[in-house]
Amino acid sequence: MPPSGPEHQRFTGTNTIGAVWEAPADYRGPPRGQNGMSDDDKFEGIYSEALRFHTRGRPGKLEIVPTKPVATQADLSLAYSPGVAAPCLAIADDANTAYDFTNRGNTVAVISNGTAVLGLGNLGALASKPVMEGKAVLFKRFSDVDGIDIEVSTEDVDEFVNCVRFLGASFGGINLEDIKAPECFIIEQRLRELMDIPIFHDDQHGTAIIAAAGFINALDLTERKIEETTLVVNGAGAASIACVELLKSMGLPHNNVTLCDSKGVIYQGREEGMNQWKSAHAIETDARTLADALKGADVFFGLSVKGAVDQDMVASMAHNPIIFAMANPDPEITPEEVAAVRGDAIMATGRSDYPNQVNNVLGFPYIFRGALDVRASTINDDMKIAAAEALAELARQDVPDEVAAAYKGERPQYGPNYVIPVPFDPRLITQVPPAVAQAAMDTGVARRPIIDMETYRHELQARLDPTSGSLQLIFDRVQADPKRVVFAEGEEEKIIRAALSYRAAGYGTPILVGREHRIKETMETMGLTGIEELEIANAKVSPHLQLYTDHLYERMQRRGLLYRDCVRYVNQDRNVFAALMVANGHADAMVTGLTRSYQVAYDDIRRVIDPVPGRRVFGLSIMVSRGRTVFIADTTVHDQPTSVELADIAMQSADMARRLGHEPRVALLSYSNFGYKATGHAERVRDAVALMDSRDQDFEYDGEMSPDVALNPEIMALYPFSRLSGPANVLVMPTLHAASIASKLFEEMGGGTVIGPLLIGLDKPAQIVQMGTNVSDIVNIAALAAYEA
Repeated sequence: MPPSGPEHQRFTGTNTIGAVWEAPADYRGPPRGQNGMSDDDKFEGIYSEALRFHTRGRPGKLEIVPTKPVATQADLSLAYSPGVAAPCLAIADDANTAYDFTNRGNTVAVISNGTAVLGLGNLGALASKPVMEGKAVLFKRFSDVDGIDIEVSTEDVDEFVNCVRFLGASFGGINLEDIKAPECFIIEQRLRELMDIPIFHDDQHGTAIIAAAGFINALDLTERKIEETTLVVNGAGAASIACVELLKSMGLPHNNVTLCDSKGVIYQGREEGMNQWKSAHAIETDARTLADALKGADVFFGLSVKGAVDQDMVASMAHNPIIFAMANPDPEITPEEVAAVRGDAIMATGRSDYPNQVNNVLGFPYIFRGALDVRASTINDDMKIAAAEALAELARQDVPDEVAAAYKGERPQYGPNYVIPVPFDPRLITQVPPAVAQAAMDTGVARRPIIDMETYRHELQARLDPTSGSLQLIFDRVQADPKRVVFAEGEEEKIIRAALSYRAAGYGTPILVGREHRIKETMETMGLTGIEELEIANAKVSPHLQLYTDHLYERMQRRGLLYRDCVRYVNQDRNVFAALMVANGHADAMVTGLTRSYQVAYDDIRRVIDPVPGRRVFGLSIMVSRGRTVFIADTTVHDQPTSVELADIAMQSADMARRLGHEPRVALLSYSNFGYKATGHAERVRDAVALMDSRDQDFEYDGEMSPDVALNPEIMALYPFSRLSGPANVLVMPTLHAASIASKLFEEMGGGTVIGPLLIGLDKPAQIVQMGTNVSDIVNIAALAAYEA
């Protein structure tokens, strides 16, 4: 970890708020090979970038935003005194109305004492806070549940239980996290007895549910019956015990499960290293080692340590063995090692770079979503099994296009390499919560049954914006098919960091345009090493200088450039040089713009790269705020677009929106509404709509209209003839200055996240970032450029 003393702290910025951590000169990087940290050199870049990520802007990852207007005294008098007395009295009269008048029904407490933080061990309550904040982010991102992190500074079970038990009135559920065994078993059981809301230790049950889903499908593929299947589990911690208990509740016989720990098989009569939770699963057996237990076994579950299983053990297993090696960050045995000795195995791991990832994010957001929506008093085994079965069923269904895009164009199909869905499958929100809710109703723990399940599914679908999931699937596809991306401003500190992050994320090979000695000096100043692992391109020493010059001259000789002008551009203009690398196949895509104005960078690129035939080049900004996405065009290229250009931009923007999971509703904007003021600007927009009418469109569009009509359903209702069935999600602006002002106002006012502007319509992938863009956004834009390749 970075040195902790005050003399080692280095921040940028003028004050503590919004300061960004930077590595001091004597910083030697993260700890290696200890406390679960990776020995991989690329981890250093991720580690440093994570520190900057957490300090950028407002520290941490969460804030509280009011859901009701609070701008006026009248608003405040309703939100607080005296108006707030009304819901208080209603709740005092009927406690169930707390779900109607407060956020209790959508809020989960994420609670830890920090005794088992990730793979890092006992770091204490305070050091667990970044993880708990992150867990709350996942709740919001995947199921629209509001998570509130609570860190309890005690390792005493009684103190912990006594603290949490009195918090029940504030929350609809409790997610326990990163609490070491065996205390976690005691804490969860006691809280379940004391409280009337769901208590769920995700480290136990989350892993168990996802593993059970894969187990169900693996049994199906290998034509096994659960009552005849034998299972060996290595590791006897919280997750292992939970896996065993859940599978037994599903029908796996007690004597068919052999549990092992670091001392060997847990058998009846063993005394060393035992406790009541291990003893409950002891069986009569002659096996004493993991190797003994695995002979002839059908299934192996590993929740232990890297290298616990060898190839001889795998070879000794039954026909079509099922091997879930779930140790993190490295499995008990890798899929490559298994494949070398068994061609008939079905494998799962905890890692995203192998098929069948056992990832808890497939479970806890959706389980709590279903439990909260029926106001469940607990999460019982039937609800856990329902979640597992829903996940298993999802893997058997046909995969949608947006998920298939992450698999190099090869659509995953139910089989040995696809028994567990991927975490960003957009169908999870409509598949798992209804199953959990139904199980709660069937077992009598639901206090508000759902009457119309189909309507409930539609409500769930509306909770989440598809943009984030679609973007992640795009990034997954880039990881599956890495690309070479050239960064034109390779000597800049932010670009170097972005290049390292791009490589560390597995997106491909970054190429820095610049002078090697300058890049090396900048990296040394930043406290970074590994320049030998970066590819550097410099016109001065490039073997392609003649090729690039001839290429540019052939394009520009009738556009006012002499040959010597082309020589100068290739040697001195990094944007032109980078674009020529892409045009000649020496890189797949390029990114620039950090140090030059957008127009300058755009003009440089257009000297080399043409538009796609029949397409317009324009800028598309994507704005994401509170679960809603709006696309704005053209934010970069056309100053005063003609009606033809507006129509083309609208059509291409709709296509991009659809690619990101949205059904486009396009509004062509103006200051007037449907002919109210017939001036030149409005007429261009109206003509564009008429032109689109003459073309065959498969999406909703209308105009001209003002932004409030386009976005506000109540105002839109004043125009019942409008073709839009709901608020627009694609806004085509009448001029460049209108689009640019609107997008930048949104970004600077903090209304949400702005992605882009993305440069749409070029024949070769090239993207231009805004001056001052942060490292994370540069990496995202680079990944999107790689995707276009």
